[in-house]
Amino acid sequence: MTDELLVTRAQLGERAALAQLVARWRMPVWTYVRRMLDAERADDVAQEVWLAVVRGLPRLREPGRFAPWLFTIARRSVTDRLRGEYALVEETSAFGDLVGEAGAEDPAEALVDRAALVSVLADLPLLEREILVLFYLEDLPVEECADICQIPAGTVKSRLSRARRLLREHLKEKGYRP
Repeated sequence: MTDELLVTRAQLGERAALAQLVARWRMPVWTYVRRMLDAERADDVAQEVWLAVVRGLPRLREPGRFAPWLFTIARRSVTDRLRGEYALVEETSAFGDLVGEAGAEDPAEALVDRAALVSVLADLPLLEREILVLFYLEDLPVEECADICQIPAGTVKSRLSRARRLLREHLKEKGYRP
């Protein structure tokens, strides 16, 4: 059954359709969130995503666009969590109570296995990491990445280019040869 049909049925109140959507998308959402945050926070944020999905599903006007809508919610949830944590660190460090922690085909992409890629992702800046995760690891097209990040497709392409370059540099530092 397609996502579009499941969304429509879930909007009509069919719990089994909602359960199928959650079963189908639970791991991709958690994986995306995990790649943006550490494991401790990923579970909490993924739950927040699904709560927002359940609340917002009746208002989704284009059931065929469920995946970009879902990843937009996930992105906003990650961003909200990071914003809240950054604000807390700034607020606390202002009082001196807390010291913050430092927190297309490409040869590098072709030669590196997923595990190595995931381990290097944490070293990349958030915007570049997000684009790599959405494009390569979630296999979303440039247009859907643009919708999710609310940026033009050209910006997605330029971030992908910068992310690939940074990825190659990080891989060289860690001893991988593209």
